[in-house]
Amino acid sequence: MRTLTRTSIILLAAAVVTPACKKKEVPTGGPASAPAPAAAKKETIQNIGSDTMVNLAQAWAEEYAKVAPNVSVEVSGGGSGVGVAALINGTADVANCSRKLEDKELADAKAKHGGVEPKEFLVGYDGLAIYVHTDNPLEEIAMEELAEIYKEGGKLETWASLGVKAIPGAKDEKIIRVSRQNNSGTYHYFRETVVGKKSDFKQGSLDMNGSKDVVELVGKTPGAIGYSGLGYATAAVKIVKVAPKKGAPSVIPSVATVLDKSYPISRPMFMYTPGEPPPHVKTYIDWVMAAAGQAIVEQTGYVPLEK
Repeated sequence: MRTLTRTSIILLAAAVVTPACKKKEVPTGGPASAPAPAAAKKETIQNIGSDTMVNLAQAWAEEYAKVAPNVSVEVSGGGSGVGVAALINGTADVANCSRKLEDKELADAKAKHGGVEPKEFLVGYDGLAIYVHTDNPLEEIAMEELAEIYKEGGKLETWASLGVKAIPGAKDEKIIRVSRQNNSGTYHYFRETVVGKKSDFKQGSLDMNGSKDVVELVGKTPGAIGYSGLGYATAAVKIVKVAPKKGAPSVIPSVATVLDKSYPISRPMFMYTPGEPPPHVKTYIDWVMAAAGQAIVEQTGYVPLEK
């Protein structure tokens, strides 16, 4: 009995060990030796410029990361002038600009890039809104009145001259002018459209770095007036209707009034590239201009391209 038991144990052990050894044998060139697939190359797009467009550009970039995870769109503001300078010196793949390039900027870009002219893409529109504090009773203003507030030698200095007798919380009747710094496309557009091409801004305004800063300051200052992109409206400010001239109907900025050009301070928004963009940049801009990108334009308070 003892001999049979030992023999049975040895046979049983052999039966268990043999299959286990076979499982470890992997044929050469099989799945275990296949190389891991190479990771797709990560592309980066440097997108620099307009403060008016920076929130919109960031929203585009975040949504595009879901569509094309191997493309990183890196957004920074600073103003249209900063974007144009980056375009010229070659540090921007895309420059956001809330105005068209000036003749000198085009010439500088061509000279820097071997005679190649920047390529322009229209990506949406903006109604440049006139903001006052939410407690200000002013409801409408004419273009000539805005000019008299902002231009050098302008005669409008007090709210009483606009028929506003009192603003709760204001220290006095003085109109506090909030503006933008001169590297801003918004500054240049407002000067050209409202102040006048041959006029300059009146000294003494509070000049802000960004569009958001203008609206925030007006919202904290009962006696202030300022101009900024339509997409920056908050509960602390009121948008004033604007008449193209005194006595004409005043218009509130909206998608409809910007597209039909009845709102007098509306403007296009552009992206510029230093010549024909490379495929990954062109694909991104095409997406911005197509349905998905234009839906974001409207969601962020701007005006999409006409369908």
